[in-house]
Amino acid sequence: MKLFWILSRLRWQALGVVLAGFIFSGCSSSSNDILFSDNPQAPSALTGTGNPSTDTTSTDLTAARFHVGDTVTVDFSGTADPILEHTEPIKEDGTITLPYIGPVRALGKTAGELQNDIHDLYVPKYYVRLTITVSSPQRVFYVGGEVKQPGRQLYVGETTVTKAIQSAGDFTDFANQKKVKLIRHSGEVITVNCIKALQDPTLDPPVYPGDQVQVPRRIF
Repeated sequence: MKLFWILSRLRWQALGVVLAGFIFSGCSSSSNDILFSDNPQAPSALTGTGNPSTDTTSTDLTAARFHVGDTVTVDFSGTADPILEHTEPIKEDGTITLPYIGPVRALGKTAGELQNDIHDLYVPKYYVRLTITVSSPQRVFYVGGEVKQPGRQLYVGETTVTKAIQSAGDFTDFANQKKVKLIRHSGEVITVNCIKALQDPTLDPPVYPGDQVQVPRRIF
């Protein structure tokens, strides 16, 4: 009987050791899963660096900024006396001219940046309270004459005379490629030899919203 009791006690002790081993093994495994995960968080996910969803510079880089020739509309509200809205294309010097405050630089700015600048120039010097809203219609330029697809072209970024002609389907067989006219929205006229411009980019002037490119017909 005493021997049976001793054997039973040893059996329970052995079982306790086995259970303890499972428990500690489970704890160790859980800890390793955290420290050595198959899909650890990259440092960029924690800091925001390299993650498009948290990259603070992505918005700034893609924001639409004004160019020379863009038509800008400035709407004034929030004053006791109504103020007429002001619509004007951005001049060659990059400015628009507003009542009281004169020239305001718009080139290279977003609508929000320009709104803030105009507001600060008016308030509090001229008005105690004023709301400024800046907007711009769709930006386009025009290509006409001896091109395959003449008409209005959407301005989606920096372009030149030769690229503008390509966006209009390229020259027809009757085009005079040496005397293409670039007509600025300001009325300035520039004659471009597109044959030379294709060889030397410095001879290929930029085209801005509101400009016109006219390709004449060859005489012979």
